[in-house]
Amino acid sequence: MQATQSMRRCNSSVLVLAMAALTVQAAHAQSAPAPSAAESAIAARVLASTCANCHGMDGRSAGGMPMLAGYPRDAMVSTMQAFRSGQRPATIMHQLAKGYTDDQIALVAEHFSRLKALP
Repeated sequence: MQATQSMRRCNSSVLVLAMAALTVQAAHAQSAPAPSAAESAIAARVLASTCANCHGMDGRSAGGMPMLAGYPRDAMVSTMQAFRSGQRPATIMHQLAKGYTDDQIALVAEHFSRLKALP
C-alpha cells in the first residue's frame, strides 16, 4: 500500500515536471533561433531533471530503478522510442516518453551518456 502511494506521488511529480519543462521549451522554440551549445546543455538538464524523482539525482539511482548516468546515448534513444511506440512495456515510461520529441530524447540521452555512473 505504501509503495503504491509512493509510486503515485512519484508519477504525479514526474508528470508535472515533464509538462513544465516541455512548456518552457516549446515557448522558447517558437520565438527564438536555434539554441547555442550552452542553451542546449541547460535544456538537457531541465528535461533530465524530470527523471530524478524515479531514477535519482543525475540519473544515479539508489536502486529499484535503472541507473541513467553513463547509459549509452544510442541505447537510451532506442529505449525511449520503444517506450513511446509501446514496443517496450512499462508502468509509466510509455506515457512519459510520448511527451518528448525526437530532439528532446536525443538531448536527454546525450546528457545522461556524458555522466559517470557510480561504481
